[in-house]
Amino acid sequence: MYRRHDLVWLTPQGWDRALRSLSGAARELALDWRARDLPAVVRRLEPGTPPALVCLGIPAPPDPHNGHKRRLGFAAERRHIATVHSPLALAEAQAPAAWQPGLANLGIALRSAGVDCRVFGSLAMQTLTGDRYLGAGSDIDLLLRPASAAQLDAGLALVARHAQGLPLDGEIEFPSGHAVSWKEWLGTDEQAQARNHGGAARVLAKHLHTVALLQRDALLGQFGTNQDRHG
Repeated sequence: MYRRHDLVWLTPQGWDRALRSLSGAARELALDWRARDLPAVVRRLEPGTPPALVCLGIPAPPDPHNGHKRRLGFAAERRHIATVHSPLALAEAQAPAAWQPGLANLGIALRSAGVDCRVFGSLAMQTLTGDRYLGAGSDIDLLLRPASAAQLDAGLALVARHAQGLPLDGEIEFPSGHAVSWKEWLGTDEQAQARNHGGAARVLAKHLHTVALLQRDALLGQFGTNQDRHG
């Protein structure tokens, strides 16, 4: 039901339960989130998490003095989640003026190719909260959700082209929910190249339940199947 980067709104009971286990700055952050009716973000399940729980995160804005990013992680019962939504659509992101023309063009091109594109990370959080998350070195984290191998190829070509003028980063999400860095998939990530010893048969795939090296062919083989999606 849930995928990494999904946005969830807790019930009052969910917040009450979360706040019981928090103190200090973490509790203050959670109280602010609750008062402003902001969503938490689904993150990978911690080892041993019971099936009735989902792991969530709240990223605070970077410290204006040192840029430190404080993140609050906690777990909530699924019955205490009121609403769940997919990450923000690219068209919903409120980007800085310098990025707007390039992102608008990318969005138009992706829609023409039929590729669903979402936004997570700093740009998404700044849009959702109105707080300052973006800095001079911030990336634009995109989540491509292609429905076919053809859409995957088209989406990657468009993102790679627009990355020449925008600080694009992010992931490809396959039908199973496994997500792979699009830079690693294209072979432009140096760490990934070292991990594969110069080859490209396997990629690091992140899932709600685990992180694993998977065969590229196995991920590509997921296309063409009908799977229910939420959002």
